[in-house]
Amino acid sequence: VQLQASGGGLVQSGGSLRLSCKAAGFNFSIHTVGWYRQAPGKQRELVADITSGHTTNYADSVKGRFTISRDNIRRTLYLQMTSLKPEDTAVYFCKTMYRNREYWGRGTQVTVSS
Repeated sequence: VQLQASGGGLVQSGGSLRLSCKAAGFNFSIHTVGWYRQAPGKQRELVADITSGHTTNYADSVKGRFTISRDNIRRTLYLQMTSLKPEDTAVYFCKTMYRNREYWGRGTQVTVSS
């Protein structure tokens, strides 16, 4: 199982970014996948996840600003982030569960300047 996240960067407050997570090594289309983030000195937290049936779940802090989606043909997970705030600064990771094990991609840094 491989998850490769990309798309992070430096953006001003109020800006937008789109993260991508390319999956390989498992049947992507039938698994729930999600985005998590970890800010310095804080615990890793769920940002959003999406089931195989495209049901989505968001952290309260990002509702209305972030949109999670998936493209099963391209085996890719996305996170469209708008109205970014300095408190969104973190390393963002994609994750899935496969055969009762967690698999994490390498993170991608998102930095929002005020």
